[in-house]
Order: sequence, then C-alpha cells, then structure tokens
Amino acid sequence: MAVLKSNAPATGGVREFDPEIKYMASYIHNYKIDSDLAFETARYVFLDTIGCGLEALRFKECTKLLGPVVEGTVVPNGTRVPGTPYVLDPINGAFNIGTMIRWLDYNDCWLAAEWGHPSDNLGGILAVADWISRTNRAGGHVGKGTIIKVRDVLEAMIKAHEIQGCLALENSFNKVGLDHVVLVKVATAAVVSKMLGLPERQTADAISQAWVDGQSLRTYRHSPNTMSRKSWAAGDACQRAVNLVLKVKRGEHGVPTVLSAPVWGFYDVLFKSKKFEFQRPYGSYVMENILFKVSYPAEFHSQTAIEAAKKVHAELKSRGKSAEDIESIVCRTHEACIRIIDKQHKPMDNFADRDHCVQYMVATMLVFNRLEATDYTDGGEAATSPLVESLRRRISCEEDPEFTKAYHNPDMRTIPNALTVTLKDGTVLEETVVEAPLGHKLRREEAKPEILDKFERHLGPHFPPPKVQELLELGKNKEKLENMGVDEYMDKYVKEKMEW
Repeated sequence: MAVLKSNAPATGGVREFDPEIKYMASYIHNYKIDSDLAFETARYVFLDTIGCGLEALRFKECTKLLGPVVEGTVVPNGTRVPGTPYVLDPINGAFNIGTMIRWLDYNDCWLAAEWGHPSDNLGGILAVADWISRTNRAGGHVGKGTIIKVRDVLEAMIKAHEIQGCLALENSFNKVGLDHVVLVKVATAAVVSKMLGLPERQTADAISQAWVDGQSLRTYRHSPNTMSRKSWAAGDACQRAVNLVLKVKRGEHGVPTVLSAPVWGFYDVLFKSKKFEFQRPYGSYVMENILFKVSYPAEFHSQTAIEAAKKVHAELKSRGKSAEDIESIVCRTHEACIRIIDKQHKPMDNFADRDHCVQYMVATMLVFNRLEATDYTDGGEAATSPLVESLRRRISCEEDPEFTKAYHNPDMRTIPNALTVTLKDGTVLEETVVEAPLGHKLRREEAKPEILDKFERHLGPHFPPPKVQELLELGKNKEKLENMGVDEYMDKYVKEKMEW
C-alpha cells in the first residue's frame, strides 16, 4: 500500500481565533458597564429569576431532577441551591439552578431572529460565584481569591445578556434546527471564565470550546416531540459551560477557527455555511431592553394574546355572555407566534404542549379568567375542560406582516396580537389589540411594582412572613444588595429539607 499522507497544510506558531470569538473575549475583559439603567434592570431580573426558580420547586417534575448526582453527597464550600438543602459542586450546581429558573418559563425573554431567555445564564453565574466566594472565605484561592459581590453578578448578567442577545438579533439558530440554549452555553462560558480568573486568551479558549461542543436540537420544543427537556435544556447548557471552562482552567486549549474552519467548522457543519451577522456592537443594549414576563407563565409570543383574551372575557361578562357563546376567534399575529406556538388542532399531550400553544392559553383565559402554571398540568381543571379543548380548536392564527415588522424593528420590538371574536348569534366583537405586553421596555415603570409583587408571591410558600419581608426589602435596597457577598445572599435561601 502507498504511504498515506495528510492533505492538511502545515501550521506553526500561535493560531489566531476567529474574529467573532476574539471580539467576544475582548468585550468580557475590557468593556466597562457604565449604564445605570442596565444595572437597575439587572437587579429586577436577578430577583425575578430567583423567585421563578423557587416557584418551580413546587412541581415534582422539576424537583426530581435536582440534587447531587449521588444521593447524600455534600461538597465542601459548594454551591447552595436556593430553597433546598443541597450543597453541590459548581457544575451540578449550575444544572440545578439553571433548571429551576427556566422550568416554568416565567421570567425574562429576548425575541429577535432567535428567541431565548438570557436570565438562563444566571444558573452558571450564580453557581460559580457562590462556590468561588465560599472557597475563598475558607482560605482557598479561586479566581483572584476575592469574595464576589452581588454587583459583580449583575455585571456578569449584563454581559451574558449582551452576548446571547446580540447574537440572536440577526442569526436564527431555530431555522437550522438548533436550540437557542447554544447561546446560553457560549455566554455563560464567556462570563464564567473571567470570574474564575482566566486571562483573555483563555476566555477565547473557553468560548471556542462551547461552540465546538455538541449542540442541542430543537425537536424537544416542537410537535411531535414536545417534552419536558425544554425545561431543563438551559440547565444542561449552564452545566456544560461551567464544565468546559474548568477544563480550560486546567490547561485545555481552545479551537481557534471553530466557526470558520472549512468543512469541519460550525458555519459549514451547522449553519449552512453562513457567517454570523451583527446588528450592533456589544454594550448593554440587551439588558436595557429585556422583556419581563410579569402577568402569565406563558411563552412570550402569546403574552399580548392572553392580555387581549382577558379584555375579551370582561367584554363578554358585560354583555351577559361567556366563553360558551363564542363561535370562533381569529388571532392576528406575528410570524414567530405562528411558527412556535400555533397548534390549533394538535392534541395537547403534556404540560410542555400546553404552555407552548397560543390557542390553549387564550382559551383557558376566556373560560376561567386566569392563566397559572397549574393550568398546564395533566389532569388539571383546564387540561380536562371540554370547553377549553373545543374553543382551542376554533381559534385560528393569521400573520399580519406589519406585526412581524414591528416585532423585528429594533426601535419598537413589540410582540403584537389581536383577537377578533365571533359569537354564536352572529355578533362580531370589535377587535381587541395589545401591542406591547406588560414588562416591555415601553411599560417598564408600570411593571416594576408587579415584578416585586411576583417575587413576594414566589417567596411566600417557602419562607415565613418575616423572612419574606427581609428578602423583599433587601431586594429593593440597591446599595445593600449590591455590596453583599454572593455567598451571604445565597445563605438566606437555604432550607434544611425539601418541602415539595
């Protein structure tokens, strides 16, 4: 046999990273966040996200996934998981916290060419910050040997939001079948690397490792495979990110041209040979414009439809009528709503199906004048209601190109929905339109008291009233909260045993 020879060109010296990766690493290490609005918004995101994680502990489908890999394991100076007695290594801690905070799909959201929830990154950020702080207090020397403050966490959140959100503005991962949690993994790897004291070059290493790592398919979010993995996918991404950064910290090198390498790079293998496009440089735009889920635990593209349905319910009541008098409904909406949550005739098989079906959510509001997380559970009142199921199948969606334009317009970024209801007696109600949901930047001041009320509601089942008030007042006190050590803050959420 002839001697085999490689066709690969000889390389020597230090290879340059793809510019997209170099720029990201430079942003992490060199950009100073000086936006008061970004820090103020991040504080609300921080509280809201922890509260949503606590609320998720009331659902056994979530709690069964939490805790140490081997039951009874306690890690010295480990990460505390809020609302639990668990003390975990930072990798599994990132999975636990990341899974909790995303389980109910009830905190912040970012909608663009790609969708996602930048607060998912808090799973990795909080787990690593807590572990670093506890280890250093105990005489260790992780990162720079310092105690990480809550303000440092907020800054890391702002930068993680910015990386995930700016990549999402012009680049659709869902259109090539990839789940948006790839961006959580990349953003978490970037910010966690700096927290762990890695220099800029190693941050680039970590970012490249996140891109080369296998990426999740979106199939668990869509018919016919919609399932609970969509609720722990972000926890999985946080876990992978922290694991990869720790490997880089131990000396593992990066993959400099992971994006651009011909044939074998991310662009050629997974992105149809397209390069990423960028609408704007990294700064603090995403955190400043983030969307809060205030009113309903529902996929964000449906929020304005549910607000409209609540108004329709009131209109029907004023006429002496109810959902039973409805013949049909047309939902005028934007393209993303149709692509993700338009499931008019698909059977509702599980929780994940119901909270990603605009027809189900609108019908539940019209029938019961409410939409709560328990309305998605198997065997629940809404899930077993013949009227909800019948009405759901009589709600059709139609795209309005102007709504789609408003959705993508960087100066608007609204998520419009409009309902036109036809009654069984032939009456057609005036169309009900809601363009920006509560929690949108245009309605931010209106939302702030509601966000704090929501946080208080989520604390209530876990702690006695004095502790709830202590945490609520601390959350409102900017200076005190930001200057508190992360480990000290996390100690306030420790429970001696699981109660749910």
